[in-house]
Amino acid sequence: MCHIPVFCWISATVLQQILEETETEETPKTLTNMYTCFLIFQAVQGNLKYTGRNDLDIPLDKEAILGLGKLAFQHLEKNSLIFNAEDLESCGIDRSTISVYSGLCTQETVRFRGTVFSFVHLSIQEFIAAVFSYICVRNEHRNVFEPQSTSQKGKTTELIDFLKTAVDKALESEHGNLDLFLRFLLGLLLESNEVLIRGLLTQTGSSTDCRKEIVEYIKLKFKENPSPERSINLFYCLNELNDDSLVKEIQSYMSSGRLSEAELSPAQWSALVFVLLTSKEKLDEFDLKKFIRSDECLNRLLPVVQEATSALLSECKLTERSCSALLKVLGSESSTLTLLDLSNNPIQDCGVELLSEGLKSSNCKLEKLILKSQHCTCIFLSFCSITGRGYGALSSALNPSSPLKELDLSGNDPGDTGLCELLEEGYVALASVLKSNSTSTLTELDLRGNDPGDTGVQLTNVFLLLHSNCRLNNGKITEKGCEALSAALRSNPSHLIELDLSKNDLGNSGVNSLCKVYVKFISLPFLFVCRLSNSDVTEEGCAALSAALCSNPSHLIELDLSGNKLGNSGLKQLFNIVNKQHSKLQNPAAEKAFHFLVKALETNPLLLTELNLSERNFKDLEMNFSHLTLFRLKSCGITEEGCSDLSAALCSNPSHLIELDLSGNKMGNHGVKQFCGLLENDQFKLSKLQYVTL
Repeated sequence: MCHIPVFCWISATVLQQILEETETEETPKTLTNMYTCFLIFQAVQGNLKYTGRNDLDIPLDKEAILGLGKLAFQHLEKNSLIFNAEDLESCGIDRSTISVYSGLCTQETVRFRGTVFSFVHLSIQEFIAAVFSYICVRNEHRNVFEPQSTSQKGKTTELIDFLKTAVDKALESEHGNLDLFLRFLLGLLLESNEVLIRGLLTQTGSSTDCRKEIVEYIKLKFKENPSPERSINLFYCLNELNDDSLVKEIQSYMSSGRLSEAELSPAQWSALVFVLLTSKEKLDEFDLKKFIRSDECLNRLLPVVQEATSALLSECKLTERSCSALLKVLGSESSTLTLLDLSNNPIQDCGVELLSEGLKSSNCKLEKLILKSQHCTCIFLSFCSITGRGYGALSSALNPSSPLKELDLSGNDPGDTGLCELLEEGYVALASVLKSNSTSTLTELDLRGNDPGDTGVQLTNVFLLLHSNCRLNNGKITEKGCEALSAALRSNPSHLIELDLSKNDLGNSGVNSLCKVYVKFISLPFLFVCRLSNSDVTEEGCAALSAALCSNPSHLIELDLSGNKLGNSGLKQLFNIVNKQHSKLQNPAAEKAFHFLVKALETNPLLLTELNLSERNFKDLEMNFSHLTLFRLKSCGITEEGCSDLSAALCSNPSHLIELDLSGNKMGNHGVKQFCGLLENDQFKLSKLQYVTL
């Protein structure tokens, strides 16, 4: 309500009157109390304007209030907000009444309709209708929901029966047309509100027993599992009646941390939603894992999801039933949801089809799809058992004007029709789309784990021209496919930064031809990263690579050849390339950090007790080892010469070194003997030396 300007105006009016013109500082505690005070102040304002009298004890104009109330109730039942002069006359209202109560009603001149009237806000209409209904049942024992036929004139209705009827009517309303009306009606039972309208009542008496009975009746209604929206309204009704027993019950669950294990009743579920929605903490992120991971829990807490900006629902065992519930949120104009994570839930194709309906909205602000909707900017759908059918639904929902920036559908099984587990047919379709869209802003294309065939690889020349990152590893690419890649890269000025061809079945028989391909593309001006791990590269392939790197100025800084049988000769050739001055093969950030570390250790003994430089291209170190107790230099390419330098460094400084790991280095027998001598030296505390050599 605090987001509604009219309500803010009403609140400001009431609070100003209370603080400036009354002796009490007690402010309204319920919505009904606020609107009742507003009605009183409007009556006083009207009297001041038209009679010049400013007296808070002036009795309310019963005839005018009942007339306006009748008008409000009749049009509330019709779901109508606008009425004309004939409607005023039928309820016994003259235009002067509208003038006196101008804070409640207003008149306007509308084109083609003439002068029309309306309440200043729907909440005002609902409040006046509730006051009218309450007065009718208290003064005349009349049920306003029943038509006033001749046969009904002698029938009387008790207050509690009327209130139960009102509760039932409100629950039957699909769109909540009577929600606020019911809250006001029940709120009038409180003595603090009833005393304010005592001038309108002819029958007096305590309504305490009636209030207790209707509270129990509302609690029984929770067992009928009304919709989440209607359940929440019942809690607002209990709040108007000053009953917080269910709220305290659920708060005890939350404070004890037992909420995720509890089996909540329908009433407790509604209490949980009410507590979350009325919490003083801003509701930005909703994480289902904090509650109970189930479809039922999500459905119960849907009103909370609608108020959040992020909904984290991954790994919560959700099915298509949850997708059906989320569709309501995604299609809602009031939804603020911008991120929806549904990863690792078995929603399957049926669930995606339901969510796709939300994506079709013209209000869709989707930027990242991993799964989201009309107001969403992120959707997570990885590992959701989606097949080609689900991808078809997504495809129909996403239009060319969609602001989608990221789409993550990894871990699903869409088949060729959904463009994953791609065969040649899928690559043909993908290449066609990319070729036709010359303005594509796609910067990364990951096609790992697919089977394009040689024809599919030939088509990749289209997107290699467009995209800075291309990953084709584990794609069953053969020698013929690599030749097609080479042709594409050499014939076009590519901006390719990273090329990943790891885990492709290139075959030993095609190594010579494949190496020629490497020679062609390894010197591309923008290529910085080339991954060829597990690609059956042999010594002969290394020779071709070395020749390419020597003969062409290359910007390549990372070359991955792990998992290949390079042999001693191949390794030697590559090491020679790395050690050449013009070679840029390195990890610049790591290299810089390594030299900085060495320099720091040279000039500052620090309090360093453990240093791990494993798998670094180790060079001579001159540092203070005074506090070092553990030093790892595993697989650093240290030879006998390096052992001599390291041993000398350790001998020249008093050391606390206890453990030295030199495994994975080619130290030779002479190098090992030098370190064994350190173990026998009483000046050293070295007790553990690892030196498994290659």
